[in-house]
Amino acid sequence: MPRVREIEVFRLTLPYGRRPESILVRLTDHGGMTGWGEVVEPGLDKAWATLEESLAPALIGVDWEHPDELDTISRGGSAADMACWDLWARMRGVPLAHALGGSRTSLMATVRIGGDRSLESLVARVNQQVCGGYAHVTLDVQPGWDVEPVRAVRQAFPGLPMSVDAQAAYTEIEALVALDSYDIAVIERPFGTTDPVTHAVLQDRVSAAVAVDAGSDTELVAHVSAGSARALLLRPARFPSLSDVRRVHDRAMAAGWEILCAGGQGTGLARAAAVAVAAMPGCTLPCDVTQPPRSAQIVNPPVGAAGGVIAVPLTQPGLGHTVDEARLRRLATMSFTA
Repeated sequence: MPRVREIEVFRLTLPYGRRPESILVRLTDHGGMTGWGEVVEPGLDKAWATLEESLAPALIGVDWEHPDELDTISRGGSAADMACWDLWARMRGVPLAHALGGSRTSLMATVRIGGDRSLESLVARVNQQVCGGYAHVTLDVQPGWDVEPVRAVRQAFPGLPMSVDAQAAYTEIEALVALDSYDIAVIERPFGTTDPVTHAVLQDRVSAAVAVDAGSDTELVAHVSAGSARALLLRPARFPSLSDVRRVHDRAMAAGWEILCAGGQGTGLARAAAVAVAAMPGCTLPCDVTQPPRSAQIVNPPVGAAGGVIAVPLTQPGLGHTVDEARLRRLATMSFTA
């Protein structure tokens, strides 16, 4: 039975891009076993305050058999919840993927390609990724940059499986309907999640699966009831606990939807959890957990794709990765111990 005797919390500034921030949580039980969790921005100030003022002290000394029992304590602290799952799985010697109900040994990855300065440059970037082993690409589109880039990529790669991510940038459906003639597999988050009716109209007019970015069971129920989509964009970082993630996964699967799992920020721990989630049976679409660069990670082995495939760690318990604690402490800008 786990009983946490110490909690360490670290806030890090990460060495890539616009230097995003992350919070890591390390739980240690009375037997010396540890579990790790991570939450990435936005909202880190609130997460830090919750951990320091209430959540971390509440977890110390509590006996529990399963992370589900801590839902009321850890709610609002996804890093602590992830650490509890990691600790629990490590104590039982099972991979987190198996603890969540997953069985896959590897995952097909998609690579996300943003807008570009020209169609020629975009096609060249897609070619680079295809030559690197990716068998699926996801193009970011927006009003004014949609039909032409998709047409250019499809003409250059007639048989390449391809999806688009609209990033909730659209209010009209005609351009998105036009994309359907280019054999698009999925249209991700075309509109805001509070608009199930427009999603449903689009889904009725296209053969591609519309994917909604539901961040709660309530949102998903509304979309399922409205017939808004045929796929769910599942981002574990949006949920307060992995139990919530599994619950939404099960509901989408029961509705006959496909699931795309995504998670790409932080030091590697949050992505490792996303890989474990993506191993669950409903996550049949290529997953998007391949960024940021491996050189920015503090976990071994790094989390990412090789030849367009992501390995699910099954020989190590828990998240399946070790933390480079020396590098963690070098990157930490704040920390506390409870």
